[in-house]
Amino acid sequence: MAEILSVKELAKSYGKTVAVDGISFAVRPNEIVGLLGPNGAGKTTTISMLLGILEPDAGNIYMEGLNLRTDRSRAISRTSFTAVYTPLPGNLTVRENLSVFASLYGVKDIQNRVDEVIEQFDLEAFRNKKCGLLSSGEQTRAGLAKAMLNKPHLLLLDEPTASLDPSTADLIRAKIREFAKSGTSGILWTSHNMYEVTDVCDRVLFLSHGKILLKGDPKTLPREHGKKTLEELFIKVAREPLKLEAL
Repeated sequence: MAEILSVKELAKSYGKTVAVDGISFAVRPNEIVGLLGPNGAGKTTTISMLLGILEPDAGNIYMEGLNLRTDRSRAISRTSFTAVYTPLPGNLTVRENLSVFASLYGVKDIQNRVDEVIEQFDLEAFRNKKCGLLSSGEQTRAGLAKAMLNKPHLLLLDEPTASLDPSTADLIRAKIREFAKSGTSGILWTSHNMYEVTDVCDRVLFLSHGKILLKGDPKTLPREHGKKTLEELFIKVAREPLKLEAL
């Protein structure tokens, strides 16, 4: 199947510091790919380039064949993003926020689409509640509802369940899995919760110092490198990246 996202030799430096060092990867339809690595590995810089916030120093990003450099508007219109550190404006209600973002995204039949995502993420009871008064789990669901308004072909999730209690996090993961499997969209997911990654992701990419060191199925990849769990492998990537790079 055609790739939703294709990244070719992507690179970005800040002065003499190399943040992303010529990485290449893809996300296919109905696939959830985990982008993993310790703090400073290059995950946030990579996502910022995928969103068009940062300009790469080298390489190309294609979204369903559209080059982000030359066809930015159409490529970005197929993408959406959410993270727990980007809450919706707290002085607006859930309905007001969703209506505003739907308008910004150029969504047709705004009210019907807002009603659909409110139902999808069980937000009916909070429709007219200001987002600043929502709990962490409710804010996360509202953020996901916002991200789904334009029916994205590529969904970028940065720590989507951070700070949530286990029950709420499990609900959010179920909603995201349902989205990934129900249409033809793909998801790129960053997380430090290796249990979550093993449960949700079809493939993972381990970044260290801007390079992809390891990639594969999160359920089998640890054994391939002599570890019992993905968390043990994550620790090895964080502490001994040079040994892995030499393999």
